[in-house]
Amino acid sequence: MKHTARTVGFQTGERNIFFHILTACNLVCKHCYINPDQHGNMRVSREQMDRWLELFVDSARKSNLIFLGGEPTLHPDLIHGIIKAKGLGYAVTVDSNGYLFHDFLDRIGPQQLDYLSFSLDGPDSMINDPIRGEGVFEVCTKNLRRAVELGFNVSVIYTVNCRNIDHLNRMGHLLSDMGVKRFFIQVIGLRGKSALTEGQRNPESKGQAWQVSREKWFSVVPEAARKIAENGIHVTYPKVFLDENEKFDCAGLVAENYFIFPNGRVYRCPLCEDHPINALRIEEDRLLINPGLTEDKFFKLSIPEGCVMNKLLQPDTLSYYQGRPEFRISCCLLKQEIDAGP
Repeated sequence: MKHTARTVGFQTGERNIFFHILTACNLVCKHCYINPDQHGNMRVSREQMDRWLELFVDSARKSNLIFLGGEPTLHPDLIHGIIKAKGLGYAVTVDSNGYLFHDFLDRIGPQQLDYLSFSLDGPDSMINDPIRGEGVFEVCTKNLRRAVELGFNVSVIYTVNCRNIDHLNRMGHLLSDMGVKRFFIQVIGLRGKSALTEGQRNPESKGQAWQVSREKWFSVVPEAARKIAENGIHVTYPKVFLDENEKFDCAGLVAENYFIFPNGRVYRCPLCEDHPINALRIEEDRLLINPGLTEDKFFKLSIPEGCVMNKLLQPDTLSYYQGRPEFRISCCLLKQEIDAGP
């Protein structure tokens, strides 16, 4: 069976709430997108968690809620938040680095959580641990296997960068062996630590960046995704680059995506998270529209380069020939999927 990727268009009324309940983490991943100067260094209280969950609920439409950090299982009230969210009708996912603090797997059951997602950036410790930290691969895979044994719906997120892209094709065997049925490939964003070159983080290095080229992306990712799907795994990866005649769509105009941070900032576009241009804010438990030139003012602009926010905030990712863009960038939230197969 030939596994073919399909672009998953934005659905009107689709709602995704990405709730960063704290920014603290036990790891110091070299490509972490959390920016304490912009996102704060606090955590939401139990009471705030309840009120903010109620603030974004919509009883008339399905809403996907993703608990994030930092590392969300460091929050002592995460279990309470999951139970509260399920009671409000959310479909709930927890994105974890795999350490699962506060006896997470012993205090909640598979029926109370729609998905438990683990971050892995390599098929073994030799690839993963230089990115995420020494010993991380062993801990993460051990807890992942236990979660599968307990009956949780488990997924894995792999953030592609120049250090691990050539090992992506090796993930199929590992995922199959661990019983993982959903795999998300992410492209590293120019946010947080990954917005800096290695030279800016470490003056002893030669200034190597983390991003991969367009040519490298196309030469590796689509074929690796197809091969991984042959293991009976549903694979999702970002579109990144539009086809020649493909229409550009912005999720900010069609779907409802909210990226909530503990300091009350609420973004509609994740590309903007390093900048104080959030469209919304939570103040005294009310969701307020920010005045001035905020991210949402740009969503309707049509430009030859595709995504206007990419053009404004990450212009170095573009290239031109005789004054015209050589390719167009898709909305960062546009995905491609390959169904699991026999």
